[in-house]
Amino acid sequence: MTLPRRATSNVDPEFTPPPQDLGAMAEVLESKHGTHAAGIAEFFALYHGQKGDGPRAWAWTGVAELVRDRERERLEDH
Repeated sequence: MTLPRRATSNVDPEFTPPPQDLGAMAEVLESKHGTHAAGIAEFFALYHGQKGDGPRAWAWTGVAELVRDRERERLEDH
């Protein structure tokens, strides 16, 4: 018996997530990792960049920037 092959025809390697998805990713990282969220996003950006996955590296870089912007806004409000 053979297992079914994983469908790969639907996968678009050049897919770039929309800004609202990056915002959701930033919120999840902040809720789970607090002050380490930006560093974790940068780790993923570097990892994907080294693996040659530019769209994912770009997305994670955007998440890190969003997290840092949100941190800066919170500090300025206090």
